[in-house]
Order: sequence, then structure tokens, then C-alpha cells
Amino acid sequence: MSDKLRPGADDDTSSARRPVTLQDVAKAAGVSVATVSFVANDRRDVRVADATRARVQRVIDDLGYRPNVMAQTLQHGRSRFIGLVADAIATTPFAGQIIHGAQDEAWKHGYVLLIANTEGDTEAEREAIAMMLEHRVHGVLYSTWFHRAAELPAGLRQADVVMVNCFSPTQEARGVVPDERQGGRTATEALIASGHRRIAFINATTPAPAQTGRLQGYQDALAAAGIDFDPSLVRYAFSDQEGGYDAAGEVLETDATAVFCYNDRMAMGLYDRLRERGLSIPQDMAVVGFDNQEVIAAHLRPPLSTVGLPHYELGAAGVRVLLGLEAPDDDGMTIVACPPFLRDSIVPPALS
Repeated sequence: MSDKLRPGADDDTSSARRPVTLQDVAKAAGVSVATVSFVANDRRDVRVADATRARVQRVIDDLGYRPNVMAQTLQHGRSRFIGLVADAIATTPFAGQIIHGAQDEAWKHGYVLLIANTEGDTEAEREAIAMMLEHRVHGVLYSTWFHRAAELPAGLRQADVVMVNCFSPTQEARGVVPDERQGGRTATEALIASGHRRIAFINATTPAPAQTGRLQGYQDALAAAGIDFDPSLVRYAFSDQEGGYDAAGEVLETDATAVFCYNDRMAMGLYDRLRERGLSIPQDMAVVGFDNQEVIAAHLRPPLSTVGLPHYELGAAGVRVLLGLEAPDDDGMTIVACPPFLRDSIVPPALS
């Protein structure tokens, strides 16, 4: 179609052209405004000749007409937006994958994600939720940057909501969370497969689903392999590099030949302590972490074997549950597996 037919084409010096309207399309296609509305909104319950529908669609494409989203929202009761309210995941490198996964999955199904990162500010959270409800979002994902129990904000009790990387103790909403127990078992099984039977576990001191779940998984793997659980091989420390460094000293007083660390930062501290002692990894001590925090795990020497937190899939699964494309378990929870990332901090089974 000639540019002269485009609204505002006679004023190319203008930096802002007015939006294309239904009337513009109707005039260019030689049909009524009602017919354009039927085609633009894909109304199949109204009879429009195929040839007419095709002609109107061509004009819509040529002119770049876009339906009034707010008007559609008022008409149908819900918009094509999905809200995501988060405490701090947008500013944490690996947990930000939750947003990425949710955004990709929403787009795949014709929705756009509206993101509010509240940094834990209760008032900002309240205002963000109110804004999303005013825009009649299809539903809301409520997410936290680490896996924990969380109280559902009062404003979200009016909405269709799925909690991501967190859960309601009172089961007020559906939840999507990582399988911490399976992750702990997978980490320990990797060490058992390498021939180790005296495996230490450096756990966190802070009570959380990860603390209890990973310990249970560690015990599950030992039991399945016929290895007796030895409580003296379980140590507790702060979940940072210094915590791992301090706990490493205790581990070295045992007869452990391998260590499963609660997270990759602890493993980094363990690496430091082993290096100071003149010990090599994995020859003298095999090590597995948790989180697959790329900036740490892939760049340690040797690169750290670890189990990943499935943040991308948590976000994607949250959208699928919200849209009714995936059903949670009977308790309202969707549990997402934690995948292993095996690198050079353990000896492969064939070489052990």
C-alpha cells in the first residue's frame, strides 16, 4: 500500500504520528467499522466472507493497526498481561532466571509479563499489586529470591495467583518450588558413583527447605547404596565462602574422601582450605556443590561439579500452572527437578 494512504503520511516531518484507527482501516478496505472490529478481534461467531476477511486483514497489516488493549480488557474482563511481583530476584544473577523463564513462557502463549521488583518494601509491594489488579492482569506470579515459606500478600487474595520459589504454609495458593530432596540425593549419588563411601556434608545453619531437603536427599542416597549414615560427617556452617573454609577444617579431621557442600560459595571456601593444606581436588578430596552459580562453579580450578537450582524452569512452570496448562499435585504444589552439572571436581566413575 502506498505511503500516501497511511495516516500521517502527508506530514513526514512530524516525529509522532497519530495511531491508526478502526475508521482508517474501514475507509481503506471499503467496509464498515463493525466489520473491521470483527476481523481485528478474530470474531468467528460473526459471518464475514472469507474474501472480505482476507482483504481487511491485509489492510490491517499494511497500516499497522493495533487493537485497543484497554478496551479489550474492559470487554473480556482480563488482559493479556501476567503480573510478576518479586522481592529481589531481578537483582540476583542466578535467581533472575525466574523472570527469564516466566517471560519466555508467557510470550509463547500470547501474554506479556508485567514485572514489579519490590526489594522487600511492603508499601511498594502493595502498590504494585494494586496497579496490576487495576489493569486486570490474567493472574499474578509471586516470587522470592530463595526457596522459603512466605505469607501471601492480602491484595493477592483477590487474584488468580501462583507462588514461585516459595509456598504458603496454609496452602492459600498453588506453589512451584525446586525439589531440594532430589537435588541432595543427586549430588551425593555423583560422589558414590565415583567410588566414595565416606562422604561428608557441609550443611547450612539457617533453617530452610533447602537445609532439611538436601540433608534428607544425602541420607536417601547413602541408604540406597547400603552406606550407614554417620552423623559425625555432617557439619554446619554459615552458607558463604568463610563458612565453607571454617567447616573444611572440621571435615579434614574425619576420614572423609569426598564432600557435598550446601552451596557453591561454601565449596569455594573448601577449595581455599584444601589448597592451603596442599591437597588436590579430586585426587585427595572430591567435591560437589549446589546452585550451579556459574560465576563460581564453572570458574573454580578445577571446575566444580554441582547441582543446579532450576530457576528458569520455575518461572516457566509458574506461567503454565497459572494458565491451566499444567496441573499441580493434589497438595497444590509443583515440584521441579534440580539437574546435575558434572565437572572436574569428581573423578568420573570409569576412572575411579
